[in-house]
Amino acid sequence: MKRVITILILLYFFISCSTPKKASNEIDNFNGVWIPVQQELGGQPLPASAFANQKLSISDTTYIFVAESTDKGIVKYNHHKMDIYGKEGVNTGKHFTAIYKLEKGQLFICYNLKGNAYPSSFDTKSGPALFLSVFKKIQ
Repeated sequence: MKRVITILILLYFFISCSTPKKASNEIDNFNGVWIPVQQELGGQPLPASAFANQKLSISDTTYIFVAESTDKGIVKYNHHKMDIYGKEGVNTGKHFTAIYKLEKGQLFICYNLKGNAYPSSFDTKSGPALFLSVFKKIQ
């Protein structure tokens, strides 16, 4: 019986220790500089000229977003959801909720600019405050 309990404890320890590494590896893939290749707001695509000079830099849980101005803040990841907290710039004090996926080298982030709930999908047609940005990493 002691052997079974010991095996179960070791198995639990092994599983619990390996799970954060997987999540951490996913976040590590976000580190770097990203440029938008597609954006839409409320179901309407934005012209490329609207985001031509934008850049998103991610380093673990901090971000810098350069557009007409520069925003800096903190991002928290949890099961393909993001909580984004503006600390400097025009979004200081704001909280945005988002969902994300990394697919074929592109980072898809769908934001709820109201910050009151996470988007349910990467489709922005269901609300005027839903904003989708697709990024590619600068090598």
